[in-house]
This record gives sequence, C-alpha cells and structure tokens, in this order.
Amino acid sequence: MGNHASIKRPARKPQYPDERASPLHPNFHRPGPRNIRVLNKTSEDLKEIYILGQVLGRGAYGVTRICTDKTTGEMLACKSISKRRLRREQDVDDVRQEVAILNSLKGHPNIVKLRNTYEDRRAVHLVMDLCTGGELLNRIISKGKYTEREAAAVFRTVIEVLKDCHSHGVMHRDLKPENLLLLNKEEDSPIVVIDFGLSTFFKPGDVFRDLAGSACYVAPEVLRGEYGPEADIWSAGVILYFLLSGSLPFVADTKERVFNAILSGSFDLTSEPWPAISTSAKDLLTKMLTDNPKDRLLLHQIQSHPWVRIDGEASDKPLNAMVLKRMKQCCEMNKLKKLALKVVAETLSQQEIERMKELFISMDTDNSGTLSLRELKEGFMGQGLTVSGKEIMQLFSAVDIDENGCIDFKEFIAAMMNIRKFEEEEQLISVFHSFDTNNDGFISGAELREALAKCNMGAEDDINRIIAEADRNKDGRIDYEEFVAMMQQGTSSQY
Repeated sequence: MGNHASIKRPARKPQYPDERASPLHPNFHRPGPRNIRVLNKTSEDLKEIYILGQVLGRGAYGVTRICTDKTTGEMLACKSISKRRLRREQDVDDVRQEVAILNSLKGHPNIVKLRNTYEDRRAVHLVMDLCTGGELLNRIISKGKYTEREAAAVFRTVIEVLKDCHSHGVMHRDLKPENLLLLNKEEDSPIVVIDFGLSTFFKPGDVFRDLAGSACYVAPEVLRGEYGPEADIWSAGVILYFLLSGSLPFVADTKERVFNAILSGSFDLTSEPWPAISTSAKDLLTKMLTDNPKDRLLLHQIQSHPWVRIDGEASDKPLNAMVLKRMKQCCEMNKLKKLALKVVAETLSQQEIERMKELFISMDTDNSGTLSLRELKEGFMGQGLTVSGKEIMQLFSAVDIDENGCIDFKEFIAAMMNIRKFEEEEQLISVFHSFDTNNDGFISGAELREALAKCNMGAEDDINRIIAEADRNKDGRIDYEEFVAMMQQGTSSQY
C-alpha cells in the first residue's frame, strides 16, 4: 500500500484460550442471524417451491446456487444473502436497493430478470434467470473469427441496456466484459447484463463520491471522487476498446499505475491491430474515452453514431487473429502467481501469524471468518490506518485470491506481509518446490492441476493457459528461471 502508517494495537483484544473458540476455526459456533425484516413483505418458504442445487459462486454477503422449480422443472439462479452479514442499517438498505433496482429494470430483455424474492429467518433470497450460455467473451473466442460488425452488435446491446438503466435513474457502476453473459447456449442467444450489486439510483445533478467499479474500467472522475452517470459511458468505451483489440486501453503492473494511466487519459490507437480497424470505430472511442465527462458523447449520440448503427460503417471483414489471441489471454488471471502468494503466506513465523490474526479478528465484526469490503475499510479506520478509498479497493481486489468476494485469513496475511519476500532467493526456491512435488526441477501440468484443485482455483482449461503464460522456452513446463521471472514481473491489473 502507498501509506506506511504504523498499526495500532486493537482496542478490543480477543482472547481464545481454546482454538475452537476462534472464528477462524471451522467448528466455531457463530451467532444466529439478526432479527430483522429486510423486504417488508410476507413471502413463501423458498424450499417449498425450489430445490437448491450446485453452487455457482460466493460473494461477500452470501452464495448463488442453481435452483429448480419443483412444479415446472425450470432451472433458475438463487442468490442468498445472509442476514448474519447485514450488520448495519446501510447493509440492509443496500439489499433493498438492489432488489428495487432489479425490479425497476424488469422489462428489458438484456438485463438479468429478477423472478421473485423470498425471506426467511436466515437469509434474503433473490431468484433470477439462470444464464446457461456462459460469458460472452468465451463464445466470441470459441468461434475462431470475429468482425467489427459483430463487435458493433454486442456494443449496441451494451448501450441499449445503459440507456434503459439511466432512463430509470440507475447507474450500473461495474460495467465490464465479465458481466456480459449469454442467456442460453443457442447461436442467437440474447446477451444479458448482470451484477447490479454496485448499482445505485441517481437523480439529475446528483454527485457521487464513493469509489465503485473494477480497476481498469473506472472513469477518471470516479478516481477523483466526484462523478455521475457519465462514468458508465466511460466504462462502455473501455469495453468497446477491448472488443476491438483484445486488450485494455489502460494497463500497468500495479493498480496504482493503472489508475495513473486512466487519469492521464492517454491510450494507444496506432499499434497493431489498430491500423486495420476503421476510422469510424476509432472516432467513437476517442469521443467516449474523453477525460471530461461533460465532453463525452451522450447515449443517444452513441446510438446514432455511424459505426454503431445497424448496417452502419462497421466492417464485416475478420479482425486480425491477434485480437482473439489477446482476448483469450486477458480472460485468464495468473492463478499460479496467486497460489504462490498463499504459499508464501504459510511461511510466516508463528509470531507474525499471531499478530496478523489479532488484527484480522478485530476487523471481522460479524465473526464469519472472512472480511467483506466494508469490514476491511472500517477495520483500517479502527486501527488508525490512513488508507484512501482507492487503496482499499486496490487491496481488496488483490487480496481476494480465490475471487469469491470475501477475504479469508490466509488471503489477508498474504496481502499484509512484505511482498518483497519474492525478491529473496530462499523464499522463491521454497515456493517453487511447493509446486514441484516430484523434485524434477519443473512444474508440470499435472503438478499445477493438483495445486489448483487443492485451492478450488480453476478448471481443466486453466492448466495449459497458465503454463503457456510462464513457459518462455515453450517446452510445456515451467522451470525455476521461468518461475522467478513470472513472480518478479508485475501482475496484470485487468480486474
């Protein structure tokens, strides 16, 4: 982090003579949920109507599962928000606002549809459409060829959704390719925009100051702490840049440098593949990725732009093959490096771990054994740490190693430790050997598969891509020199 303030001793020092009394222990008895009514409505019992199945994802406040309608057999998605984690009135208001936003946007075919809401003693349940077609980018990559016209069609949908959101007084605040899914596996499946967890209502003239969004997609005025709905237009421009080039306009080896790049407003439209991309597309990008939000194109102006219009100037000629190659690389995080962070965290001394545990527990106000973004922010404030909203966002994104929306203890100490330990030869050797289980001097696909499986971090398709990223001599495995080069190279700040 940028600031190096000393960590004050927590005002409340928990005592756990029995390890099982610690909230970090799996058998810890957590307190029951808060006795609150969130939705202010009488609802049926969710489990009387649906069968809950496979977990699709976990977030800071709960879990999303497949649910099947007992009567019709229809498969949907159920997001269950634990009341135990709704510690403040603001948390409750946030859930109510998310429900209100989804209800207000129900009529649009390209916005995830909220089917119904339920509430019981333990959780609030949001039942929504299940998007079985996966991420849009994976569909684009799998086709093997890609044109400006196809990119324009995707972009039209993004702008139509944005226009509907803004007409209902809703800012999405987290537009990015990962939030563009396909409703089904059919060739003509509609694109669906998801994840309104950071969205908020706004009125004309409202000014927002809280940092919200994903690093490479946030508008410069968001970083400056004074913004409105025009920030969504900037994010849409970043998506368009990615759709046309397979890379992002603002990238660097740290999030701080990404933010500096965004604030500088300088992006590349000259190197490959841009010479082959139409002047019209580059004109649109230039008018969207404008530093001053007042100078940005309005949504109706974007819709009428010659490149965006149906049968407009977008070419049907296949884009350079490098676009899909880049897109594929950008869709994958470097999971091996994240795993290595956990390994290094496990090498800390017992004294260091105890200090970290004391700090972690003091921040874990709901005794869940994990930290939400809000707990992390309040925890730093409570410890007297001077950390900006931007730095909190950076830290949370970097720390959430398994990408489940909350921070466990190992992730916490991985982030809080001195990252310079990666420069120490002894430390690097130790980490390398933790992966090289047969001690042959290489990390093979099988060894990487085993490491990923232990941490629930990746499917079979991840293995070859991770190997390829680090394997500089292209022999199909990672040797020590390649591992060192990867660990000492800055992590791409895509997300």
